[in-house]
Amino acid sequence: MTIQSLGVGSGLALDDLVTQLLNAERAPKEARLKDKEEKIQSEISALGQIKSKLSDFKDSVDKLRKDSDINGREPTITNPTEDKEVFTAEASGSALRGTYKVAITQLASGSRIETADAVYTSGTDKVLTDGAGDTTMTFKINGSTDETFTIDVKQNMTLAQLREAINKNENNFGVNANIIDTGTAAGAKLVFTSDVTGFGKDLVIVNDGDRGELEKLATTNSAESLTYLSPVKPAQDALATVDGILVRSDTNTFENTIQNVSFEATEESPFDTNGTTRLESTLEIGFDRKGLESKVRDFVDNYNKIIKDIKTLTRYGSSELEDDGALAGDSMLRGISSSLAGVVGSSVDKSTLGSLFGMGIELTSDGKLEIGDLDYGLGSGQDRLEKALEENFDDIAKLFTDEDQGIATRLYEITKEYTSYSGLLTLRERSAKDDKDQLQDERESFETRMFNYEQILRDRYLNLDQTVARLNQTGSALLASLGQY
Repeated sequence: MTIQSLGVGSGLALDDLVTQLLNAERAPKEARLKDKEEKIQSEISALGQIKSKLSDFKDSVDKLRKDSDINGREPTITNPTEDKEVFTAEASGSALRGTYKVAITQLASGSRIETADAVYTSGTDKVLTDGAGDTTMTFKINGSTDETFTIDVKQNMTLAQLREAINKNENNFGVNANIIDTGTAAGAKLVFTSDVTGFGKDLVIVNDGDRGELEKLATTNSAESLTYLSPVKPAQDALATVDGILVRSDTNTFENTIQNVSFEATEESPFDTNGTTRLESTLEIGFDRKGLESKVRDFVDNYNKIIKDIKTLTRYGSSELEDDGALAGDSMLRGISSSLAGVVGSSVDKSTLGSLFGMGIELTSDGKLEIGDLDYGLGSGQDRLEKALEENFDDIAKLFTDEDQGIATRLYEITKEYTSYSGLLTLRERSAKDDKDQLQDERESFETRMFNYEQILRDRYLNLDQTVARLNQTGSALLASLGQY
């Protein structure tokens, strides 16, 4: 039914009346829907906020619930001179603690080959002019079948063009060609360097077509039975001494020379004043104190963020001027807070530290954790933390990782119970989102009812409008008739 304009016939303000009646009917119901929507949206937002903070906290306790994560190893290097960083080192969690004296006596390097003196005058000299057509040259590493590539050598190709063909070959495994113009009678020299390091791994350049002119550029013929150029610098291993024992590697990285430790040589150790003895660096493999301290502080910070948010979201306003939290009095959030506090305040029998307090982490009166500055006769929180990190690594591990009482172990299970796909917070979120979807259906149903109600009102007042219009017409006719007499 078409909504019609009312009051045209009667002259009455029926449209205004219908609007007022509709507003009177709509306002309270719409206000209830709006309040309900705001409450649901606030709940969804608050649950998402808590879930996010709880997930961050779960990640931080996850880094503390495994013994291998806490008992990580950290290499410390002391070099003989501050201006030289001779090597870097890494250690796995299973590396044994210890101190080693290390000296780098030789860096690994690849081979270097140069053309002979006075063979070429400049980069524009041609390398192949015999008229016998194009050929190829193959580059490879002695004793290797993996590292190899071949280039085309064309008639009248210049030294510079040959250089570019080598350097731009898509299969080049690390050969660099360059032209050195000596400015002397030696003329221009083509220099080949290889990135492949290790004793015996010299660059081999094969004159595939056994062309006479290319013997100036190759190390051997196609049968590899002849020798033309030889490396001016052969490939070599890296050499080092560890506690006086000579060790070697075909790269500058020494893997497991010290078990579960790797170190990479960056430069040779400096000589002592006698000019022959290398000065040793000290490599100490110890506990990763800084790494663990960072994990502990992240644990404290993330715990406090959760407690702060739970208090904000569940609080009741202290006056009419202060709004309640989005989840005021919510039992689930109070349960989370209570469960977390119960764990962080508990004792662990297998650790001599006893509890978090023993390593400097205190539970404050407002339910948060802190590494305090106050001294209770046992040292400040910071003092106890430093002492635990220095002397009680194993007991810190037990405090957090014990299978039955470990603080991180238990906290991880609690947070997982709430934040996993089927966790309590996730289910609560889904329920709130379902309520939001249902509210949308209610809105649509409400709008339909209001539309129908408007039709009813308009139909009702349309009849009134038409009746009054007819009465007005009758009255006008009567007055007109009476006026004739």
